[in-house]
Amino acid sequence: MAGEDLSAGGEVPLTIGVLALQGAFREHAQLLKSLGARVVEVRLAAHLADLDGLVIPGGESTTMGKLMEEYGLSAPLRAFAGDHPVLGTCAGLIMLATRTTEGEQPLLGVLDVTVRRNAFGRQVHSFEAPVELSLAGQEGAGSFPGVFIRAPWVEELGPGVQAIASCEGRIVGVKQGSVLGVAFHPELTEDARLHAYFLRLVTAHRQKAALGAKPDSESLAKKAI
Repeated sequence: MAGEDLSAGGEVPLTIGVLALQGAFREHAQLLKSLGARVVEVRLAAHLADLDGLVIPGGESTTMGKLMEEYGLSAPLRAFAGDHPVLGTCAGLIMLATRTTEGEQPLLGVLDVTVRRNAFGRQVHSFEAPVELSLAGQEGAGSFPGVFIRAPWVEELGPGVQAIASCEGRIVGVKQGSVLGVAFHPELTEDARLHAYFLRLVTAHRQKAALGAKPDSESLAKKAI
């Protein structure tokens, strides 16, 4: 699956940004390239120009939040996520959330969820376990290899937020419109389904935008199947 070009149905390749302040951004870039996307490492607000979508990787969410503010990225990222598909993994899920159950840190407030940081334990408690995935399309259903490193889980969902992944009875993946957030690290596995689904969302968004209409979540989901 990693060799299948899913970037844009033979059109100009999608350009996907990967936030490269800290964390596992290189692994995301490699996987996205294997699926046919062009990848831009994002460190400044100017790097968001002309992107079709964005990935916020895992790492250390408190450090990531401080660096976002230091480089003037918080507001531009929030604005970008309001009108483009975004995928956040592990710390990326925390950064996209509106609320956390403990502590204070900069958050983008894009996903209407409450997240518990380090919910599965500290780094020494990292583990692998199957995740039950539920996405539009046959390939998006079933077991997915979950790699959990200081992983959060989602405690509460706001209206309009869909649970798309679970593990050990906990919600570990959500979708709101064209924004996805998962608590695990799909970029550290050989399973490209989640990234492929994300690229299909991005493709649908770009095609809709080319017609001069603002994409809506229902049409994006149908296009992504």
